[in-house]
Amino acid sequence: MTTNPTVPDAGVDDRRAISALVFGHMAAQTLAAAVRLGVPDRLDDTGRPAGDVAGDLGTDPAATLRLLRALAALGLAGEPEPGIFAATARGALLRRDRPDSLAAFVEMFLDPAMVAAWAKLDDSVRTGRTTFDEVFGVDFFGHLAAHPHLSRTFNASMRQATAAVSAVLPGAVDLRRFDSLMDVGGGDGTLLASILAGHPHLRGVLFDSAAGAAESAIALADFPYRVEVVTGDFFVGVPGGCEAYLMKSIVHDWDDAAVTTILRHLHAVVPDHGRLFVVEPVLPGTADGSAHPITYLSDLNMMVNVGGRERTEEEFRALLAAGGFELVSAEPLPAPAVFTVLEAAPT
Repeated sequence: MTTNPTVPDAGVDDRRAISALVFGHMAAQTLAAAVRLGVPDRLDDTGRPAGDVAGDLGTDPAATLRLLRALAALGLAGEPEPGIFAATARGALLRRDRPDSLAAFVEMFLDPAMVAAWAKLDDSVRTGRTTFDEVFGVDFFGHLAAHPHLSRTFNASMRQATAAVSAVLPGAVDLRRFDSLMDVGGGDGTLLASILAGHPHLRGVLFDSAAGAAESAIALADFPYRVEVVTGDFFVGVPGGCEAYLMKSIVHDWDDAAVTTILRHLHAVVPDHGRLFVVEPVLPGTADGSAHPITYLSDLNMMVNVGGRERTEEEFRALLAAGGFELVSAEPLPAPAVFTVLEAAPT
């Protein structure tokens, strides 16, 4: 048998790694089923019999035991005694009553609406097109608009996903030079609230669609005299009146043409001395292991589901220039966030 001398021989660990990737979707569905059923909400740190958990949930006792064993194997539960299951610190993050819960994040990203287009990833690679539109007959955000419950889950998942950035961004970005900041596409106001708390001098404006900003009153309740909520469509225009503007997890949702439209609307209102802050993951120039694999999976998720993409720093630089901005700096946020803050000035 002829071997390629430039390819290293595969070992046992390499085979196991491939097997782990193959079974990864099964682990994800196990996680999704547990959250949808409410299993983590029925576990405590002392341990409960699987039969009691099944009784609470109205599920089949034998099947529930099998699910709990799988959760224990994945580190999301513990089995201190045979048939007795307790919460782990990791699994407790899936409880809905925790302020740092990730339950909605799990529900959204493992919802059939999010997963279905992935089955056609190879079609997206062949054509470059977004397969969500082909599966559902409408684009992702149009689908959300037609399904209010899913839209609420999406908004909640974005809030939970923003928690890591909200914890570190206010101390990582110097906003003392500005008197006002607008969070464009700021959703329920979680990030803006953390910025206002960290910068008491700032006046804030939350700008999003009516659906996106629907629950913002809760997060922004502590700042009644320092914040305003404005609804609209950033493809139509962006309100003026602020010195600094911020967009987190907006740019990666759209292709270059759509982002350029948003940037030009921002360019029309950002003052000459103002700044635009774009908060997104940034891919390295090569896949050299410096970026978390999730960033590359997110790039594929953008491709199959919404038509957007993750970008390198140079791609951001070119995109900002097309919208009338010059990239001033790109500073990664501290862990656990996996985002970079790109600061841009109008030209």
